[in-house]
Amino acid sequence: MRVLGVDPGLTRCGVGVVEGVAGRPLTMLGVGVVRTPADAELGDRLVAVERGIEAWLDEYSPGYVAVERVFAQHNVRTVMGTAQASAIAMLCAARRGIPVALHTPSEVKAAVTGSGRAEKAQVGAMVTRLLRLDAPPKPADAADALALAICHIWRAPAQNRLQQAVAAHRTSGAPGASGTPRTSGATGTSGTAPAPGASAAPRTSGASRAPRTLKGRTA
Repeated sequence: MRVLGVDPGLTRCGVGVVEGVAGRPLTMLGVGVVRTPADAELGDRLVAVERGIEAWLDEYSPGYVAVERVFAQHNVRTVMGTAQASAIAMLCAARRGIPVALHTPSEVKAAVTGSGRAEKAQVGAMVTRLLRLDAPPKPADAADALALAICHIWRAPAQNRLQQAVAAHRTSGAPGASGTPRTSGATGTSGTAPAPGASAAPRTSGASRAPRTLKGRTA
């Protein structure tokens, strides 16, 4: 599995490519940052981010793209820029038919370090160890992009099994299909309600009574 991790941002958009499967050593294929000048027009910056991500997709042809899920923060301006860069990354992947996965910062930290509250330094140190690098990638955006890719490689098998189980449950048939059919208020075996008085002994015709004899006559 080859995954392009994207840590979205307008000024610095971290990108990193990791290859491997869960349970085995992983390999870093590339890491870097797509930069845009802070004083440039917003449209020009978005175009620069798009071109940068497209270049990484062209070079490494990943099978998946993992993007950090954007959460609201106090700095609205920063959140807006992050969300815009995230949308560009998803657009580039979708245009090529590449599946996109969104992972929260806590999910990434927990997958890489074992703690959802780990500091950036801890994430960088674990990325360095897991990918057998000589030093933590710089800047931190690049390390975060690699952490996103690692997180997706490790979480994808479990997510796939869960999705398959949900799909199988939805297609297993209508509820109650295996049960016994319901009858419309019947208590008997015929499936129809008995007529009033049906529980009483049936009335017999006169033909079933004992024969009457004629007085004074002998056979």
